[in-house]
Amino acid sequence: FFFALFRVFKKTSGNGNIALYLGRRDFVDHLDSVDVVDGVIKVDPSDLNGRKVFVYLACAFRYGSDELDVIGLSFRRDIWVQRVQVYPPTGESINKTPMQESLLKKAGEQGYPFSFQMPTNLPCSVSLQPGPNDAGKACGVDFEVKGYIANEADNADEVIEKKDTCRLMIRKIQFAPANNKAGPKADITKQFMMSDKPVHLEASLEKEIYYHGETITVKVKINNETTKVVKKIKVSVEQLTNVVLYSSDTYVKAVCSEEFGETVNASSTLEKSFQITPLLANNKEKRGLSVDGRLKDEDTHLFLVIKTFIFIFSDVTVELPLTLMSPKPAGECRVYNIIII
Repeated sequence: FFFALFRVFKKTSGNGNIALYLGRRDFVDHLDSVDVVDGVIKVDPSDLNGRKVFVYLACAFRYGSDELDVIGLSFRRDIWVQRVQVYPPTGESINKTPMQESLLKKAGEQGYPFSFQMPTNLPCSVSLQPGPNDAGKACGVDFEVKGYIANEADNADEVIEKKDTCRLMIRKIQFAPANNKAGPKADITKQFMMSDKPVHLEASLEKEIYYHGETITVKVKINNETTKVVKKIKVSVEQLTNVVLYSSDTYVKAVCSEEFGETVNASSTLEKSFQITPLLANNKEKRGLSVDGRLKDEDTHLFLVIKTFIFIFSDVTVELPLTLMSPKPAGECRVYNIIII
């Protein structure tokens, strides 16, 4: 026989009338589908006074800290929201997941299951790294499961007191696919004034996706037919972040850069591999850098799309896109501690 042990995440409302139960806070986007958000809410109906209990899952973009919320303005915009009524039960049949069956044993007879299916077109959880002196919640995309007591599910005129709510933050995450594609290749040929022959630069990566913390090897070929000397080779890694809110903006942040002392004399060639490792640890105080969404103060990673640039002269540059991701854990994405008896 074996038993699967899991951690229960619980949040109780200020008045103690409702409590959220989740068995995990990370939900995986498999590209063609997303893990179902399955949980349980415990309801004590004795003090509801005819009101109902709802649960919602919201994906939102936060573009300002709580300290900036003045005169009723909120720097948070919902991207997607789904609501369900859990009490009184609507009579709709619910197929409980194994996780919900276990959570119901924790919640007892007053537990009610709920489920949400996120669409595949929602962004994953991401935070914009705050500066050293910034306070409050970081800007970025987050996901929130919230239980609340109200007369109606969504009435802008109804005031819901904080003591009638309970909430848990969750994450929508992605893992690197099992099959990695061949890396990109780029080249450029540049001819200078006062030189009748060009310089040719070619660079390539081994693969398209790299894991966080993995060293990136860049293969470089230079054919210098000019009369100039290539005095150094510079490899730079930059992060591109697209923020689509009211308009589409792209932010570029340098992540790491390294210069190599190899020279290529006139009418000479060079073929060599150079290595560089982009790490969040070296960018902890860089404001506005995109990182994987985090829960509380846990460690995280640089977020997704990166471009590598190779420079030999100021105007002789090639650009290679790549993606940084986490490897998929062995077996199921849910992590259990198994006890064998």
